Amino acid sequence: MRTLAKVALALNSSARAGRGLPPVLLLTDAERLPDPRPVALRLAPGSGIVLRHYGASGRATLARDLAAIAAERGLTLLVAEDAALARAVGADGLHLPERAIRAIAPAITRRPDWLVTAAAHSPAALSAAARRGAHAALLSPVFATRSHPWVPPLGPARFAAMVRQAAIPVYALGGIDDRTAPRLKATGAVGIAAIGGLAG
Repeated sequence: MRTLAKVALALNSSARAGRGLPPVLLLTDAERLPDPRPVALRLAPGSGIVLRHYGASGRATLARDLAAIAAERGLTLLVAEDAALARAVGADGLHLPERAIRAIAPAITRRPDWLVTAAAHSPAALSAAARRGAHAALLSPVFATRSHPWVPPLGPARFAAMVRQAAIPVYALGGIDDRTAPRLKATGAVGIAAIGGLAG
């Protein structure tokens, strides 16, 4: 986790970070990280959390708890694909999966103060997210990942090429840990998003 965080900070300081984007994003996962609270408490100030836990019971309670941790520790909290829940807990913004990219512009229109990010898995998705006004995209999978073992990884070189062509800042996501993070140093990414690499 320490190496990952150091690489993320270096990327963030040299990239076009724009709106003060967090260098590190912890993505929650109902199966791989059922309770993300302990990990959130270990994140450095200035980091971010993306609450996914899609369809999980107790998601609203978890959102409130993470919002409290974020406020206490100076973290950014984004709620995935639920603007109503994000508003209810006072989150800092919204994260949208690739299938919901069309919802980016309406979300920003309603809440121009929000940070809105989108998931992307291709140059076309990156372009769509940029056209609709996303502040950043999470591009994956950069490396082989346990959550999507059937998806061929982009690899650092292809990832870097896609970052250079993107019109918005891009986070690296997928298979990133202390071992793989150093391979991202020259990619131009704005930061790193991870599950296992931060929970380990």
